Amino acid sequence: MNRNRLLAAFAAPVAIVSLSGCGINSIPTAEEDAKAKWADVQAAYQRRANLIPNLVATVKGAAASEQNILVGVTEARANATRITLTGDQLTDPAALSRFAEAQNRVSISLQRLQEAYPQLQSQGNFKTLMDQLEGTENRINITIRDYNQSVQAYNTRIRTFPDVIGAKVFYGAKPMATYQATTPGAENAPTVSFDTNTSR
Repeated sequence: MNRNRLLAAFAAPVAIVSLSGCGINSIPTAEEDAKAKWADVQAAYQRRANLIPNLVATVKGAAASEQNILVGVTEARANATRITLTGDQLTDPAALSRFAEAQNRVSISLQRLQEAYPQLQSQGNFKTLMDQLEGTENRINITIRDYNQSVQAYNTRIRTFPDVIGAKVFYGAKPMATYQATTPGAENAPTVSFDTNTSR
């Protein structure tokens, strides 16, 4: 009896180490890290969405004639804020693509707005808001990069030994989708220029 207890006492730590080496802890940790990074991406896009109404109001006050562009920005923002993804949907590349496409339409509409109103560059409110939007676009790029790196680490972990054992047996882990630009150049922040000396 004592021998069996002694063997059990030695076997327990070995079993714990073996299980931990099979991704018991590392798989959910990597998954939660990727989900947290995705929350950062959504927060950055939300910050941009929050800035747009102030920008539109500033433009309306200065040039009410260019309604089409204002409507485009407002509609793009509305569509983008309707599309959200939960952490559980990050394994669906099509859902991530729909989210990216909606956000890219906002980027394009903001570029058109900036190009259509060179005369607004001299107004302090417009310039301040565009500066904030440019900073937000840079922040979006950083959060997307961090998310993609986290997803890459998670996807690698669930496919490599020994973590692949825990990923399949205990969690049924599925690869997460990376964030991909859906239009050429959409992964880059829109260029915002306040140089009034350049000809258009």
